[in-house]
Formats: sequence, structure tokens, C-alpha cells
Amino acid sequence: MPSLPEPHPPSAPDAVASPGVDLSLFYFASDSDETEKERYGLLLDGARFADANGLTAVWTPERHFHPFGGLYPNPAVTGAAVAVATERVAIRAGSVVAPLHHPLRIAEEWSVVDNLSGGRAGVSFASGWHAVDFALNPGTYANRRELVLDHAEQVRRLWRGETLSVRDGTGAQQRVRIHPRPVQPELPVWITSAGHTETFRRAGAMGAGVLTHLLGQDIDRLARNIAEYRAASDGGGHVAVMVHTYLGDDEEEVRALVKEPLCRYLRGSLGLLLGSRLDGRRRIDPARLHPADVDFLVQRSFDRYFDHGGLLGTPAKARRVIERLGRIGVDEVACLIDFGLPADTVLAGLGLLPGISDRGAAR
Repeated sequence: MPSLPEPHPPSAPDAVASPGVDLSLFYFASDSDETEKERYGLLLDGARFADANGLTAVWTPERHFHPFGGLYPNPAVTGAAVAVATERVAIRAGSVVAPLHHPLRIAEEWSVVDNLSGGRAGVSFASGWHAVDFALNPGTYANRRELVLDHAEQVRRLWRGETLSVRDGTGAQQRVRIHPRPVQPELPVWITSAGHTETFRRAGAMGAGVLTHLLGQDIDRLARNIAEYRAASDGGGHVAVMVHTYLGDDEEEVRALVKEPLCRYLRGSLGLLLGSRLDGRRRIDPARLHPADVDFLVQRSFDRYFDHGGLLGTPAKARRVIERLGRIGVDEVACLIDFGLPADTVLAGLGLLPGISDRGAAR
């Protein structure tokens, strides 16, 4: 196992840390087939770094049937691995695709993670976005946006020790509760949103946090969504935003280093997004797009993320991004680190991360 990087102290005059914003690590994996050995080395080494250096949480997703993100078909399994490799950091699903699973199964699995971690589990619930994923439960695709909220509430009740009425194998009605009992009396819950305002409102009204990203919204739109969320939650709640992250001492060196892997990552995500039915829009076959059009979309996305929407570049630049996010009401920045750089490069760059937020630097 490679040694973990030491955190670098911020240097004056750029040592003005951003107030009130936590930092965490977020994993999605650019291509699950890129490596054949130690595929989870970056996950576990990064989790150990987060645990030792004051980061708040480690998030892993749920993805199916595609190399893009395919290292993570079950966040409870990866969460259990992180639980036994760490001592302090929170362990979260980012996200459980709730309509694919029975609420009892979600509650059971995450109660195991909670026990393994001594009470550090948390779950963000997503409605799902790629139709092929619903091969696991095709009947839930049409009403997935309603089911995600219903499932989240059922899991909450089961977590508290309440029973759920179910029909057993003989057709008889039974009331069941989950085992093992979780450590935490309340499960920390988020609702995942791609930027739809109504999802923010619903999450606020049910007292859940929001996990979101900048793939489908810019920072100005995010600010409006957070305002709607705070209004629905009476000013409370928790907003976590996923951003692509790699830090270095030289801006142009970082740009040159991350451009090819990040563009490849964006190209992979573009294919999935265009090939899915989003908000009733017509599905687009990415193969029918002209290569020059795809190149234009990917390059425009890269420029936006590098210049404005990511923690990409120097620590000073990253602090400015975090300060802006903090001003609009973001509570936590979830740093997506596995977008295609070699694992050793990613780990070496983590040393600069804790110093860009006063919460990380103070721990």
C-alpha cells in the first residue's frame, strides 16, 4: 500500500480559508475496466487519508451495467469496506437508487454499515436516471420520482425501530422490523438532485439534506435552488455539492494533467445522459451525433468545470470556489477525485486538500 500524503499547510497570503464548508471525498470511477488489479486501492487509501486529515465523509455511488461508474454496483458493500478501514469519517451512499430496491433491504444493509462503523452511516436516495439500470426492477421506472421519497421515509421509519406490513410467501400479512438494530437512532438522509428545483423543495419539506452537482446547473441556478430548499426547510437542512477535484501548485500544469482524463470522463457521462430519458425529453443516441459536435460539448464542459465549477488548479483558486459556494448556502463540498488520473497521482494531490477549508484545516 503506498504511503498516504501529508497535508500541506496553506501559505500566505493565500491562507484565508473558506468559512463554514466541510470537505469530503466522492467516488464515481471513470472506467471500471481500466485496471485489473487493486481496483479499490484508491477508494481505501483515499478513505484512510480522509479519516486521518479531518475530512467529513466518503461517498460511494450505485451504478449498474456500464463501465462508467461500474466499480460501484452497491454502496453498502463499498461502505462496509470503508467502515473497517477507518475510525472517524462518515460513510455515505451517494446514492442508493431507491426504486430499484425494497426499503427493507436498504435499511438492513445500511444498518450493517452503521454497526461496522460504530454509527457513521448516511444515505442519499436517488430516483435513478438511466433506464437500463431498471432491469433490476422495471416496474418502478415510470413513477421513480415519487417512489424515491416514499422509500426514504419508509427506511427512516424502519431505522427508528418501526415495523412494516408485508405479505409473506404464503400470502399472509406480516409485520416485520429490521435486524441488526442500527447504532444511530436517526439515519442521516439526503435526496439526490440533478438540479430540479422541485426536488430541492421536496427534500426541504421532508427534513432531508440535498446531494447535488454542477453537471446540469451552474452556480447561479444552484443558488436559486438552495434558496428554495432553505425556504421549504425553514432555514435548516444540509446541502452537499459534488465537484471534480485535483489540486497542484501550478495552474497550467494542473490543466495539462487533468484535461485528457477529465474530457474522457465527461465524454463517458455525456453518452449516458444523452441516452437516458430525462424529464420526458426525447432520448438521443450519442452515436448519431457528429464527432465534431461531441468534441465541442466536451471541450465546453471541460472549460466550464476547470475555470468555474471544480476544485481544479491551485489551492488559492479552489478556496475562491469554496468561498463562493459557501456564500450561496453550500454546507459541504464532496470532492470527486477518481475521474481518470492514476491513483498515485490522485493520492499525491490530496495533501493540498485539507488546507483549502477552515473546517478541514482546523481538525
